[in-house]
Amino acid sequence: MHVVIMGCGRVGSTLAHNLEARGHSVAVIDQETDAFRRLGPDFAGITVTGAGFDRDVLRQAGIERADAFAAVSSGDNSNIISARLARETFGVSRVAARIYDQRRAQVYERLGIPTVATVRWSADRMLRHLLPEGNVEIFRDPTSTVSIIEVPVHKDWIGQPVRALEQAAGARVAYLIRFGIGTLPTASAVVQEGDQVFMLVTDDMTDAVTAVVAAAPEGGH
Repeated sequence: MHVVIMGCGRVGSTLAHNLEARGHSVAVIDQETDAFRRLGPDFAGITVTGAGFDRDVLRQAGIERADAFAAVSSGDNSNIISARLARETFGVSRVAARIYDQRRAQVYERLGIPTVATVRWSADRMLRHLLPEGNVEIFRDPTSTVSIIEVPVHKDWIGQPVRALEQAAGARVAYLIRFGIGTLPTASAVVQEGDQVFMLVTDDMTDAVTAVVAAAPEGGH
């Protein structure tokens, strides 16, 4: 894949190195030439100085052959304009934009541009560490219908099949984080101590699912 990244801050430079380490070709755009120092001497990709919403700059970065585009500059307007340009003008199929304003992020999600609303994401993750008894939304689909929430699991579910947890809650386990690594539950998977459990829900299910998982299983310990 060829990936074009607009913004060479900490997020952009880290993303560039991660993509390159996975064998992809990368081009990074930034208005400040000095920003490319974050990439270090081992970066083998393309660097282009200019605005990510300038068509000529995008072409220099290889947008016409790009498989994906990431807009991660510090400006919401620049990110959205460049993301829409990449998708609508150059036909890039995989486009994502970092947005600080959550209200705007929801609007652009509905337009089909996936967004990462960094302020909300950071606040949610901090909340999870400060208030572990609550559930925190990790993901919401562009239609705002389905979300993934991390749910607190009662200790008596430890050793019980994940399938039993799903049946009791009436919701699917999207994934687990076990020993710090995300994993998809198999048909024979059981809940282990220390597991973080993430479930797929709709808004009308959230309270009921959380209550079931936070309580001991019926007929359990």
